[in-house]
Amino acid sequence: MTTNEHQLIESIKNGETKAFSILVDRYKDLVYTLSLRMLKNKEEAEEVAQDTFIKVYKSLDKFKGDSKLSTWIYRVAYNACLDTIKRNKKRINDVAIDEISFNKLDYIDNALENLIKQERSQLIKECIDKLPEDSSALLTLFYFEEFSLEEISKIVNIETNTVKVKLFRARKKLAIILESYLQPQNRLTYGTG
Repeated sequence: MTTNEHQLIESIKNGETKAFSILVDRYKDLVYTLSLRMLKNKEEAEEVAQDTFIKVYKSLDKFKGDSKLSTWIYRVAYNACLDTIKRNKKRINDVAIDEISFNKLDYIDNALENLIKQERSQLIKECIDKLPEDSSALLTLFYFEEFSLEEISKIVNIETNTVKVKLFRARKKLAIILESYLQPQNRLTYGTG
């Protein structure tokens, strides 16, 4: 935990509302993005983001400082999303991952990098939105928020090796979805009459 984070936490604990506003402003967009990726619903994501900051405020005394403040806040948000998913008993169709080869995966990874470089990340985000919540969250944390595997492990509360495996599977699922966007259209249209 940085000195700045420590000072911010102490100010919040001392009842300074402006300090809490600073914390919310610093992390609100990232918490909302993670929530939206997992819940795939704007209203639910907004509600979970608000609940996350309420939980953060109420449980700030429990934060031990053994990780970054951002990692802890993301973990609170991630768990709040899981609670919402369980409560709503959402089920999203899963993508079969056995149909893709490692060569295609490498091709899709390269294509993914090129799309991002060409400022076409909206397409990627739309494809990620089609994935199950846990896959969306892992890809968002790793590629868009640029968290390390260790940080993601702390956020989602699973072993680092398990994060690596789940991230690999999420990438394979994304590859299947992206493949349909990246293949050239080879259809001919014939006029009638």
